[in-house]
Amino acid sequence: MNKKLYVGNLGYDVTSAHLEQLFSEHGTVESANVIEDRASGRSKGFGFVEMSTSTEAQSAITALDGSSLEGRTIKVNEAKPRPTTATRRDRRY
Repeated sequence: MNKKLYVGNLGYDVTSAHLEQLFSEHGTVESANVIEDRASGRSKGFGFVEMSTSTEAQSAITALDGSSLEGRTIKVNEAKPRPTTATRRDRRY
């Protein structure tokens, strides 16, 4: 299992520090990041947390998926790798 977790349906006031604190109850948090819009700096409503072991990651999923954070039911699951997209240089004309 991957140690990186996707956390969705976050309220716009949730910060990376909130995520780190919440997930630290289930193990060592390597990193916690709420994804923000580049232009406005406002949260996009999701983030990623990396736990130190896959066992801790599974524990966090089991405990936190479907739980409430600041009045919203959050979704926690294993992060999927970002699909690779061809860059302009890689395309054949």
